[in-house]
Amino acid sequence: MKKLLLVVMAIVMLSPVAFAGELVIKGSTTVLPIAQLCVEEYGKANPDVKISLSGGGSGNGMKAIIDSTTDIANASRFIKDKEVKLAHEKGVLPVPFAVAYDSIIPIVHPSNSMTDISLEQLKGIYEGKIRNFKEIGGPDLEIVVISRDTSSGTYETWEGKVMKKAKVTPRAQLLASNGAVGQAVAGNKHAIGYVGIGYLNDTVKGLTVGGIEGTPETTLNASFPISRPLFMFTNGWPKGDTLDFINYVLHPDKGQKLVLKSGYVNLY
Repeated sequence: MKKLLLVVMAIVMLSPVAFAGELVIKGSTTVLPIAQLCVEEYGKANPDVKISLSGGGSGNGMKAIIDSTTDIANASRFIKDKEVKLAHEKGVLPVPFAVAYDSIIPIVHPSNSMTDISLEQLKGIYEGKIRNFKEIGGPDLEIVVISRDTSSGTYETWEGKVMKKAKVTPRAQLLASNGAVGQAVAGNKHAIGYVGIGYLNDTVKGLTVGGIEGTPETTLNASFPISRPLFMFTNGWPKGDTLDFINYVLHPDKGQKLVLKSGYVNLY
């Protein structure tokens, strides 16, 4: 993490030289709200730069940076060793920039009486061992498990911090985005899912985990047990429009204010 902070500090202090052109950004749906706001505001100040932004998950973002089909890969996880190896084989050098922090919040339907859940209970639900909310002090409802697909960085964080590498039940519905998970849970009183903190809204109920609420403070001090940094990756040290945009995202009075606006936790 110290190395990442040094990278952040170094790039913010650079004086970018922007060249008008096209900028392609792909990847994580968790980072997408941050990127959308930054693209919108950056575009107002730089109307001559055409920016293409799409989601698809962290895995797809990393694949795109390795295949040189994107300038910036959004990722809600760090790059994997096998991705580093593949990138090296293709002559690509992925460079990470931490752009925000996030907590993954378990969510249920607003009518669900539950307010708190433990990591062990979450693991039991997602393994398929706990099948009714009443087994853990909730209402007498059969549980519908909503999860992210395997290309998602959110899923991989969940797999590591909650599942401890155990397999998610085959009965789970696998969805491609935070937004889709939120909509599925909002429309089903039997459902449980998980989303990045920026996707919490009144249509779902966020649960505390082990009595700890996911907030900016508990995210930054890592007391919330399912927290993580969010990244943007470039191929080599960025330059031109890519550098200018990264600097914008990292700027305390520009992109970092938009991180807060999007519901995530800023770096500073």
